[in-house]
Amino acid sequence: MTKNLTRLWTDGLQRLLTVRHAAPDASSRGVVGRKEGQSARRPVGDRQGASAAPRASRVGPREAAWAAGEWRRAVYPVPAGASGIGRTLPYGLYLPAGRPTAQMPLVVMLHGCRQSADTFAEGTRMNLLADRHGFAVVYPEQSESAHLHRCWHWYDEREHAGGAEFGAVVSLVDMLVATHGFDGSRVYVAGLSAGAGLATLLAVHAPQRFAAVALHSGPVFGEARSTVAAMDVMRRGTRHDPVVLVERVVDVRAYPGMPAIIVQGDDDPVVAPVNADQLTVQFLRLNGLADPRGVPLRGVERRETQPGYAIRDFGRGGASVVRECRVEGLDHAWSGGDETVPFHSATGPDASEMIWRFFEGRRRKAARGVAAGASSGGELATQD
Repeated sequence: MTKNLTRLWTDGLQRLLTVRHAAPDASSRGVVGRKEGQSARRPVGDRQGASAAPRASRVGPREAAWAAGEWRRAVYPVPAGASGIGRTLPYGLYLPAGRPTAQMPLVVMLHGCRQSADTFAEGTRMNLLADRHGFAVVYPEQSESAHLHRCWHWYDEREHAGGAEFGAVVSLVDMLVATHGFDGSRVYVAGLSAGAGLATLLAVHAPQRFAAVALHSGPVFGEARSTVAAMDVMRRGTRHDPVVLVERVVDVRAYPGMPAIIVQGDDDPVVAPVNADQLTVQFLRLNGLADPRGVPLRGVERRETQPGYAIRDFGRGGASVVRECRVEGLDHAWSGGDETVPFHSATGPDASEMIWRFFEGRRRKAARGVAAGASSGGELATQD
């Protein structure tokens, strides 16, 4: 029964998007067959004649997504003592060229359904920003053995599903920080769709590990507990008070805060835009910027309108803490991405650039030795 419901969900999502995204040709698929740990740059001359060349995008050729640095593919075995033990987690790691990794920031990128680490890197072009600004990027990848369509179980926090997945991601981040000397106070997490759902779980359950979160086309937190409920939430948001939902899980008074940027397309047929509004209320409450009814405190909000998108900023002392960006004409896709890669669109501002600008300079005074499932620990420092 559960497998049938899951198939209906993911097949329905694919049907919704088929008319909006052309099927990728061979040159747009993720690089496969590479040995673990082997680095490579994306080949430029791998197309089969002019007829196979993908339609050009305003954001540049897909090869640019691999930039000038080092791309490593590996599989991480979750060790004993960590949540998610017994699992393996494939991932891609991008290291910018010519920079020491010691004290380098790290961005965690969580793909959506029917995506891979490779296609998410291609479509978002986050690696280009990594070269420019000097941060590393890790792309955890859901395995097809865990979910046929590589969806994260954001709606199921049990140990064999979403709970194990966010525990595995935390363990992977800890390993990478220890191995490469990344700055543990400057680790950030971003996700698209189901990846945004998993990023919310990380923000709620392991805030001490991350300095900020970015949620693109993500579902509201706390209501869905099954595949059917997840589909319902995606279609129309929550029927319950979003503040009550988050306060059932988090002691808001003890929560250390989590800066959040929420990006949503107004024409999204998969995740209704009301989800972004409800997520914004939840993160306002988590950051002490809304009262128990979810009403923003006086003086914390300012609005900005740009051609094609609008921003609501909430913060203190002129510094943004929670930001919601609504993009006109954008469907269920990464804003301002490479439109030749499925689930990415040239419509709207460059979400990758916007997200990095929001992340940059934020620090978490990381607490050491805190269990991955802890909901407190780690003081949030102000921006540099």
